[in-house]
Amino acid sequence: MRAITAAFCLFVALPILWLVYAAFLPAEALVQANLATFGVSFDNFAALWGSGLWRALGVSVSATSLVVLGQLTFGLGAAYAIRNGFRLLGLVMVLLALPTELLIIPLYRQLQSLALLDTLAALILPFLASPLVIFLLLQALRRIPRETIEAARLDGAGELTIVGRIVAPMLRPELLATGVLAFASHWNLVLYPRVMTSESLWTVQAVLTELLRTRPFEWGLLGAAALVTSLPILLLYSLFEKRIVQVFEAGFRS
Repeated sequence: MRAITAAFCLFVALPILWLVYAAFLPAEALVQANLATFGVSFDNFAALWGSGLWRALGVSVSATSLVVLGQLTFGLGAAYAIRNGFRLLGLVMVLLALPTELLIIPLYRQLQSLALLDTLAALILPFLASPLVIFLLLQALRRIPRETIEAARLDGAGELTIVGRIVAPMLRPELLATGVLAFASHWNLVLYPRVMTSESLWTVQAVLTELLRTRPFEWGLLGAAALVTSLPILLLYSLFEKRIVQVFEAGFRS
């Protein structure tokens, strides 16, 4: 079993290793069609300056950060309401099963009627609430004893005070891990930004897809672009891997 698992991990890791190798591949290696050429070059990263990827990186960081902040805020409020008897869990589970792409057409018409197409708000507003975030935070909330919340109410604390000063600090690790998952989910949107915005507001994944379409044989450039695009996600997962796994395991056990 360990050998099969190791083989599977190697199979998954090979494209990532190739991505890193290609990003630093000297240009002469491609000209000579000799991929065994050794050396490190940053020319591929320098060539990205004219591709629009760095501008897209700023758009992605701005939009995704605001989306994560909104999803955690609204998600915690919704999870707290469900925990206290608000009948919303069925709708959350249905929305959890729907792919984002299915909602692109109605969202397009809605944003068009609000004159929000081709604005940064189009990348943020429709994603301020996430069923996945609500579901994960609800599982975490269920592990907080009801007596803790009831004691706060007896002391005269309002619901906002309980959520902000008692529940949120107790769920800080879960909020952090859920925030990383929410960040990855929004960061990896490809089709949605291309439909809702013009090229000036494309996110990194949209620009990467365009590079793959227009410059399919420039392996070094594509490797550098893919590495830059993936780096924030890889760093976040590396830093919070254990916490993310714990949150998922606890969520499914619940």
